[in-house]
Amino acid sequence: MAKPLTDSEKRKQISVRGLAGLGDVAEVRKSFNRHLHFTLVKDRNVATPRDYFFALAHTVRDHLVGRWIRTQQHYYERDPKRIYYLSLEFYMGRTLQNTMVNLGLQNACDEAIYQVRGLMAGCLGIGRLTASCFLDSMATLGLAAYGYGIRYEFGIFNQKIVNGWQVEEADDWLRYGNPWEKARPEYMLPVHFYGRVEHTPDGVKWLDTQVVLAMPYDTPVPGYKNNTVNTMRLWSAKAPNDFKLQDFNVGDYIEAVLDRNLAENISRVLYPNDNFFEGKELRLKQEYFVVAATLQDIIRRFKSSKFGCRDPVRTCFETFPDKVAIQLNDTHPALSIPELMRILVDVEKVDWDKAWEITKKTCAYTNHTVLPEALERWPVSMFEKLLPRHLEIIYAINQRHLDHVAALFPGDVDRLRRMSVIEEGDCKRINMAHLCVIGSHAVNGVARIHSEIVKQSVFKDFYELEPEKFQNKTNGITPRRWLLLCNPGLADTIVEKIGEEFLTDLSQLKKLLPLVNDEAFIRDVAKVKQENKLKFSAFLEKEYKVKINPSSMFDVHVKRIHEYKRQLLNCLHVITLYNRIKRDPAKAFVPRTVMIGGKAAPGYHMAKLIIKLVTSIGDVVNHDPVVGDRLKVIFLENYRVSLAEKVIPAADLSQQISTAGTEASGTGNMKFMLNGALTIGTMDGANVEMAEEAGAENLFIFGLRVEDVEALDRKGYNAREYYDRLPELKQAVDQISSGFFSPKEPDCFKDVVNMLMHHDRFKVFADYEAYVQCQAQVDQLYRNPKGWTKKVIRNIACSGKFSSDRTITEYAREIWGVEPSDLQIPPPNIPRD
Repeated sequence: MAKPLTDSEKRKQISVRGLAGLGDVAEVRKSFNRHLHFTLVKDRNVATPRDYFFALAHTVRDHLVGRWIRTQQHYYERDPKRIYYLSLEFYMGRTLQNTMVNLGLQNACDEAIYQVRGLMAGCLGIGRLTASCFLDSMATLGLAAYGYGIRYEFGIFNQKIVNGWQVEEADDWLRYGNPWEKARPEYMLPVHFYGRVEHTPDGVKWLDTQVVLAMPYDTPVPGYKNNTVNTMRLWSAKAPNDFKLQDFNVGDYIEAVLDRNLAENISRVLYPNDNFFEGKELRLKQEYFVVAATLQDIIRRFKSSKFGCRDPVRTCFETFPDKVAIQLNDTHPALSIPELMRILVDVEKVDWDKAWEITKKTCAYTNHTVLPEALERWPVSMFEKLLPRHLEIIYAINQRHLDHVAALFPGDVDRLRRMSVIEEGDCKRINMAHLCVIGSHAVNGVARIHSEIVKQSVFKDFYELEPEKFQNKTNGITPRRWLLLCNPGLADTIVEKIGEEFLTDLSQLKKLLPLVNDEAFIRDVAKVKQENKLKFSAFLEKEYKVKINPSSMFDVHVKRIHEYKRQLLNCLHVITLYNRIKRDPAKAFVPRTVMIGGKAAPGYHMAKLIIKLVTSIGDVVNHDPVVGDRLKVIFLENYRVSLAEKVIPAADLSQQISTAGTEASGTGNMKFMLNGALTIGTMDGANVEMAEEAGAENLFIFGLRVEDVEALDRKGYNAREYYDRLPELKQAVDQISSGFFSPKEPDCFKDVVNMLMHHDRFKVFADYEAYVQCQAQVDQLYRNPKGWTKKVIRNIACSGKFSSDRTITEYAREIWGVEPSDLQIPPPNIPRD
């Protein structure tokens, strides 16, 4: 079989049609050499791969900086409404290639480096940090937008698999520096904690606080070929010079300096929990830290941004919501609401009612989960100690809110209890989601079915009170990263047929629909998929020492490991397939390579056990000579963005099998659809809309719907019924239980079996039969390569809705009150008007 082309060779093909803009190769080469020899290597004679990476990153950054400065000047002079997107984490990805794609420099850089020396291959994996889909889309749509978060020193852990178990290793993001960030010490800001509150005739004072400094680091976020470069500003915690140095007076200077770590720990590490609330004081500090620093920054910019005048001319906050939109990404930045109130009332002396009106008009809240264990509920006692003034403000907000509800529903005490921000009980808690809903003018879910659940159950009382506030904004992904960058072969094949406009208007993919029966196009799409599979097979062989059959179906299930995402249902199907092959080895089976990947939260026992089960099943299946290459099971270690960019283009089948009503949206499902994998899934999250766009017959939909799950809850879910009725299910469960997959530790998986039989909130057994039957339909279609590829083309053609450009356009128009712009800011080498 022909050796597949590298991505670099593919991009050369694309450049024939000018998709990635060849640019000035000589200029890039000169700049690269200058950085390599004068900035980095200096007195060393030999350059390392990292030197090459940094030299290229600095070369690309040179092209960014002029555009970055010009964009900020443009905003300053025109004074548009600014969008502030607050998030405790921005999903990291490779910044270098993303930036080259968006600047149209990809081929110029490829060619220049090729001419300098063929050493760049394999060096690009160091470029870590962030270019999340929404920030990419905001820049591409010409919105004056800023991402705000924390500059964590350690990101989510690196996952190692040792004897089948997950082991966490620190991911030292910043060890080698980050070529994209620019420290901005001139904008360092104080953040206060602890202390006491004093009510004086001059107003409320928050006194005797402990100060931590927030140092901003800016990262440029380029739009796609429009010369717009927005800013992501991440805060790093620094101890002030006098931090605890009073200890110096009693002679313990060393101890005092060491104690500075306590302050700086705030930005040390990202909490790795997903869909689970952990009420740690350090986490609350992180949440307030990012909010307090960001709001000071927002207000400074609001005051000084006016018609080219540097004096703080805006002292009236009446126009604040016309100039500022704050989007709360989940409840983590919920403290923006009481903090903005504190600044307006205590510092700027705005009347309470006016301040509340401003706050509500400015803030909007995106809900990301319906799982009760994920909703943030902070102990009042922790607030009392850490943020005493904010606790007072939250109590005041809640009192006015409850007075309003009581007036509308007299005597309905139960409703007051349900709608209160303060939850009474053994430990009084603050419900942050309720605070977000009360303090925002818009509340949205992230897929249509999720937004309906938000209205009908999670925030039902609030929806009855203010129905006009609730919206849906179905998530999206950026086609620049998730097609052009990670799958250049497919991008090229599409460009050849319909041009390149789809990269900024993904609905253009509909133009592929007439090609569903085009023999040549079917062949081209199948060929790209096969090349991606060959390349990924080679990667797996090298990394995992497993021989992969590249013509087998690549069946991929990658996401965080969680009971509701039902990796266990997948495991039961794999065991069922294994048993069928063993029962009838002479029968023709469709060969499958099942890949499951994802990280488990470090304290989540069941999720870690699920990983152990996947690896244990793999140990048995992969070494059984009767099975051969008809079935392989691989756990993809350390699943992250850079691995996603490899596996998604190679996948045939995408598993999206959460219990209906539990997944808010999902975006992996969209990435697979765009890259030509077919989906097996439940009617949950964005799967519902994917089925609507492409036609349910072009996905493999199975299992209980939301109303079936509710009916089963009312009736009472009894796992044993299914276990007793379905012989293949019973056999699989018994094998797990008896130690068939863990002969050295027969009881290893007793907790898994016990949970499935007696405490399974996510009803794995209830969907088993429908899932196995649906997988048989998958096999049947896979036997017909042309029929399979036709469905693939239909899915790609119908994935246009799932662009983050569409999502952000809806946020802009319906929540932030701004209009996207296709204005091209002139590049730095062209004089301004």
